[in-house]
Order: sequence, then structure tokens, then C-alpha cells
Amino acid sequence: MLPTSFELPAAIALVLGGAVACFAGYRLFRLVLAIYGFIAGAMMASSAMASSNTLGMLAAALAGGLVGAVLLFFAYFVAIALAGAGLGVLLVNLGWGRFSFGGDPPWTLVLLFAALGTIVALLLQRYVIIIATAFSGAWTILIGALALTGNRQAARAASSDVWILYPFTPIRGATWVPLAWVALGLFGTAIQLGVTGKKK
Repeated sequence: MLPTSFELPAAIALVLGGAVACFAGYRLFRLVLAIYGFIAGAMMASSAMASSNTLGMLAAALAGGLVGAVLLFFAYFVAIALAGAGLGVLLVNLGWGRFSFGGDPPWTLVLLFAALGTIVALLLQRYVIIIATAFSGAWTILIGALALTGNRQAARAASSDVWILYPFTPIRGATWVPLAWVALGLFGTAIQLGVTGKKK
């Protein structure tokens, strides 16, 4: 949780970090891991501080961000496995909702898809990294861009609410966002496959 006055810098950082991830995630994978580690660490550490303690929040965000960046930077294979598990869980949730089975999918099915995603990710590292970074970068760009244009819910995500930085949180009055996320994610995937993520 960061002070409200830091919404603009946080939104700019999300757009820039998201652009790096979306369009050059495979080539700069360790940097992308460090960026997302910093964001996650900063958001979690700062949310533990009282909102009235601005200096404490900033110090916690910086310390938590540095710890998160270092951990993810050096956890290359763990990050790939987590990305695969995350994609597996995303697929089962999207499929479950798409076919309207009602409620959440059973935990055993989620666990199975997470395990399958992990195995596939480790076997097909390049493609998993490209898809995961393109779509996570696209979402980060959208949150940052919406925050820059004054969307209050996105601004909270950019600066203060650690729990809404993910694509399943509906943004009121912005039903186009999921479509834009998919389109931008596919565009980022194409750019990486065709240009920035080519094998040398």
C-alpha cells in the first residue's frame, strides 16, 4: 500500500515494466522476473504498514521490492515452473467459467492443471516464457494506463491494493478491458515470437 501521491509514479512504472515484459519478456526474462518480484515484494511489504506512516510505507516497499526482485531473479527455474502452474490454473478457471459449471473448479482439478502446467512449462520453456510474459505484461500495461487516465479502481491497483493486480477483477465501466488484454497479449506474443524472442 503506497500513499495516494505515489499513484502517478506507480502507474508509470507499471506501464514501462509491463511493456518490457509484454514485448521483450523472453529476451529479458531475468529482468522481467526482477521487475515483477520488485512489484510483488513492494506491494506486500508496504501493505503491512499503517497508511498514516508514509516514510515507513516507502521504506517497507523499497525493502520488500528489493527482496522480491532478488528472489525472483535467482529463482529462474522456479519462476518458469510457477509460470506454468499459473497458466494451468488460469486455463482451468477460464474453462470452468466458460462452460458455466457454477462456482469454482474443484481443488483437485486446479491442482492437476497446476501440475500439468508445471511439467509443460519445464518442457517448453521458451514458449511458456513468451506467453506468460506477454500476457502478464499486457495486464500490467492496462492497469498502469487506466490508472494514468484516472480510473480510480486501476489507480488503487497501481498504488495501494495488492489483491486486485490480476485480470479477473472486473473494472466497473470498462467491459472492453478483458478484450484489450487478450489482444495486447496476443500482439506481445507475436512480437516476441517474430522479433525479440527469436533464438540466436
